[in-house]
Amino acid sequence: MTLLYVTCRLSGLVKMATTGTMQLRRISASLAFFLGLLSVLKTGNCDEQVPLILWTSEGVPTLDQSPPVAGHIMEQEQLSSYLEKALNEGPKNVVLFLQDKMSIEDFTMYGGAFGNKQDSVFPNLEGALRSSSSPLVLPAVSWPASNAVIGQLQDQLETSPLYMDPETLSQLRLNASSPALLVFRLPYGIGADLMSAKEILSGNDEVIGQVMSTMKSQSVPYTAIYTALRPSREAASLSMEAGLGGGRSLLQYRYRERERERERQRKLQERAGVYGPVEFKEGEETCILLWAKSLSVKILRSGRWEEHDLTPSTFGEGVSPKLQGSNCDKSKARLVLNYENVLGHRSFKLIFAMSQRHYRVSARRWFTLDAVELEYDGTKATFNGSRNIYAPAEYSYRCESVTSFRWPLLVPRSSKDPANQWRVSFEDFQIQGFNVSGSEFSYASDCAGFFSPGIWMGLMTSLLMVLVLTYGLHMIMQLRTMDRFDDPKGPAISVPQTE
Repeated sequence: MTLLYVTCRLSGLVKMATTGTMQLRRISASLAFFLGLLSVLKTGNCDEQVPLILWTSEGVPTLDQSPPVAGHIMEQEQLSSYLEKALNEGPKNVVLFLQDKMSIEDFTMYGGAFGNKQDSVFPNLEGALRSSSSPLVLPAVSWPASNAVIGQLQDQLETSPLYMDPETLSQLRLNASSPALLVFRLPYGIGADLMSAKEILSGNDEVIGQVMSTMKSQSVPYTAIYTALRPSREAASLSMEAGLGGGRSLLQYRYRERERERERQRKLQERAGVYGPVEFKEGEETCILLWAKSLSVKILRSGRWEEHDLTPSTFGEGVSPKLQGSNCDKSKARLVLNYENVLGHRSFKLIFAMSQRHYRVSARRWFTLDAVELEYDGTKATFNGSRNIYAPAEYSYRCESVTSFRWPLLVPRSSKDPANQWRVSFEDFQIQGFNVSGSEFSYASDCAGFFSPGIWMGLMTSLLMVLVLTYGLHMIMQLRTMDRFDDPKGPAISVPQTE
């Protein structure tokens, strides 16, 4: 942790200098310019990187890995080589603690980096690092590289990730000879409440301690990784520009360069998020296509819903899902996605059963998604989709959200079906089981009707306004001017009661 603390103390000193605008006004112009130049030339900026900490369980031989030089930013290829070497030489059971946000400043603020060890919120993490024979601290990893950690571990271990919590971990039996990837998602405080962030980090450390205790009780060697998806600290404030004089242009240049880099990383992320559909071929021709932004399933256990994301095992570069059991012909199509270790089930299948037929009323052929089936350990849960999911046989079917619980398009086949204990959710879903040409979808028949709730609200509002306008015009047209006027110089007008 020494390298981690030293790097963060340097970062903290520079940030203290940049935020003290009122004090900088009293500093000489040369010293202010020097501070601005130091802020520009500081390569190890923690605002755009996240730390990554790796350690192994007790008794594991020392891994020969030297940490990077101070100030070096770890990119995806370099991080992949570190992880590959660690998994080749260390245990294959990997425990990944993936926090929503984290920056190196979190360790300086809450880790007792300045001698106040009794105030540290990371006692379990520090104890794990002390007991490990080969801890590795990477203080500056680019956040796109940390986002790809799950995919890299999945490729190297050749297994799907299991999203766990400390309670369910005690029910899982691990084997040292069989690789496993256990993912624990950790939250992070939102907003400017420092005490809230401190309490959440302390709670995350307790989760790490519980997991380490459970793993130790099972006597299974493991490799643990602690990192985050995004940095928790925003870019440093540029309020010192007003007092820097000549250093103002340097800070402006630094800010523009940072914005360009973030835009470039965002485009790379968007480009990396586009992946091809799942294809099933009968012979040399593709007959079924499936694509979704997200595939997830949930099961009800002990009054709680446990979720598993199937997307990383189904889509992505280099991912080839197992399609054993799939088949297709002119009237029926069946796509079977085979998985392993899903919510505690070693064998798990997600099946899409489709059929097409001719309907005389419309004088054309239509295909329907008859059922979505979940097969696990000899049990089958069936969701009926034929009533809501259909499209012309020449088209593909697309829907923004296909679920079994929120505006459900999939419903359990019966009240006693095991499907009542499951929830399925497909986001940005598209499927085609017939008349596939090449490896691209045909024209999509979207599930959204022509009259959406927004359109209905607009029509009703417009109709109400037209009625009010019509009533107002009618009232104005009924107004009549008086045909007699009173002359103050003449006699008063007498209006008989009969008129």
